[in-house]
Amino acid sequence: MDKKISQAKAKLLVEYPYFGTVASKLELVVNDDIQSSKSDGIRLEYNSDFFDEITINEMEFIFANGAMHASLSYENRKNGRSGWLWQLATDYAINDMLVENGLERPWQSHYSQRFSGLYAEEIYAELKEDILRDELEYEADDIDDVQDSKQTTKDDFLNEQLFEEFTKSVLESEAKNGELPLEIDRFFKLDFNSTIDWRDELRLAIDKFHKDDYRLIPPNKKFLYLGIYLPACVSDRFQLVIAVDSSASVDSELLNQFLGEVDFLMESIQNYQIELIVCDDKIQSHQTFYSGDILECDIKGNGGTDFRPVFEFIESKLNDTKLLLYFTDLDGIFPQTKPTYDVKWVTTKEMEIPFGSLIILK
Repeated sequence: MDKKISQAKAKLLVEYPYFGTVASKLELVVNDDIQSSKSDGIRLEYNSDFFDEITINEMEFIFANGAMHASLSYENRKNGRSGWLWQLATDYAINDMLVENGLERPWQSHYSQRFSGLYAEEIYAELKEDILRDELEYEADDIDDVQDSKQTTKDDFLNEQLFEEFTKSVLESEAKNGELPLEIDRFFKLDFNSTIDWRDELRLAIDKFHKDDYRLIPPNKKFLYLGIYLPACVSDRFQLVIAVDSSASVDSELLNQFLGEVDFLMESIQNYQIELIVCDDKIQSHQTFYSGDILECDIKGNGGTDFRPVFEFIESKLNDTKLLLYFTDLDGIFPQTKPTYDVKWVTTKEMEIPFGSLIILK
C-alpha cells in the first residue's frame, strides 16, 4: 500500500504540479470506519479496503480531491451555510473540475453532469432545493445547521492560516510556470497582476495551445549509453495569428511598442508559424513568418478602427486558428458574434470588451 500511495503521489506531482504539491502536505490517516475517503483540510482519511481496490489513477484523483479540499478549507469559510451540505457542494464542484482536467474518477466519488461548470455556491443552492423537495436526505450534524460537527480550535485556525499561505504561494508559482489546472478560477480569485509581468501573462496564454509532446521513438539520447530509454521531447509547429491595429488612434510610439512585442514573441517561441495581419478599418497586409525569420513589415493605415475585417479574414483564410492576439488601443468596432477561438486583446488600458480577455501592456 505504501508503494501504491507513493506512486500515485509521484504521478500526481508530475502531471498536475499544483495538486501534487498541496497533496504532499496532507497527513494520510487510515480510518476503516468510513466508506472511502474524506479530507478536513489538514489530513486525508481513507478506508484501507477502498485504497486497496482502486487503481493508481483513481488514487491520484482522491489525492487531488483532498488537495482541493485542503486549499478551500479557509476560502471564505462557509458564510453560515450548512457544514455537511457545503462540504457536499464543494465536493461536486471539485470533482467536476478534476474530470475536466482529465483525472480518472472512482465511481464512488460525488459527480453529476447536472453540476458541470457550476460554482460550489450554485450547487449548494440546488442541493438545498433538493432537500426541500425531499429528493435528498438531510444529514447535517447539529440542530442549528451552522457549526461544524467538531469544535474548531485555535490550533485548527493556525494550521489553516499556514495552509492558506502555502497554497497561495503554490498557486502563484504555478501561474508563473503556466501549470495551473483548468477551471481553477472557479474556486479562487486569481489576481497575480501585481507580481506577474504582462509578458508572462502572454506566455501563459500561448502555452495553453503550444504544448510539447513526448514520444519514445526516437528516444531521448541523453541516457542511451546506460541502456535507459526515456521519451524524447517533440515540438509540433505552432500556428499563432497576430493582428496589429494601424489606425490613426494608434500613434507611432504605441505602434512601435506593438511591433517590439511581436518581435519578442518571435524570439521566444520555438517552431512557430505566425500569421501577422495589419488592419485599421480594412486589411492592410498579411504576412506569414516561420521560425528564424526576421520581423520585416510595411505598416500602412491611419484610417478608422474596425476589428471585423480581421475576424472575417480569419474565418475565410485561417480556419484552423486557435488563438488570436490583437494589439490595439480598443477604440474600434467589435464583431457582434463571438469567434470559436480564443482572443487576447493586448492593450494599454482597461476597457469593457464583448468577448475574449485583456492583457494589459505595462
